[in-house]
Amino acid sequence: MRLCFINPNSTASMTAKIAAAAQAAASPGTEIVALTSATGPASIQGLEDGVAAVPGLLALVGAHAEAVDAFVIACFDDTGLFEARRLTKKPVLGIGEAAFLAARTGGRRFSVVTTLSVSIPVIAGNIETYGFAADCILVRASEVPVLELEREGSAARETVAAEIARALAEDRPDAVVLGCAGMADLAEDYAARFGLPVIDGVVAAVRLLEARLGG
Repeated sequence: MRLCFINPNSTASMTAKIAAAAQAAASPGTEIVALTSATGPASIQGLEDGVAAVPGLLALVGAHAEAVDAFVIACFDDTGLFEARRLTKKPVLGIGEAAFLAARTGGRRFSVVTTLSVSIPVIAGNIETYGFAADCILVRASEVPVLELEREGSAARETVAAEIARALAEDRPDAVVLGCAGMADLAEDYAARFGLPVIDGVVAAVRLLEARLGG
């Protein structure tokens, strides 16, 4: 099985992080292909960046549709998800949708911790569209810019952790969803630190597609 993760932004270091998280979660026999959109914005923060990223994303879907078994849009906003599904007959899953599905397993309610406040309306809108509004307590912003997650020596990890701590104290969720593909390497650490499920959409997408496609 070949799963193609498309990073619709142009930051290759984030794509490498996504690929590593996906491959670590994959079963033997599942191959992970990870692509970067050279024409996308450097990061996707809000609706305007998402719109700008769609043409490059769709070009990659069209170019690789015959070579893979499914696509994953590796942006938590699920940028271009419905356009991509119209373009190909192959399954297309967004990491946002995958994370919400994983988080609500067993009737759990969850809070989302994302990057900037500008991303909240897009994420909240997706939650409503997908039918998860009753499962989501709150979408929170850590106010960490996406590219700070890529910068060596950044305080981003601890800033996000502080927002998770606030979510636990104020929202009392059963699980926390990390609202950015650039947080893919943080979920295990946070789960151990805070003692509850911390859901990363990259890993969730691999597991969901393997279950659906028989991997």
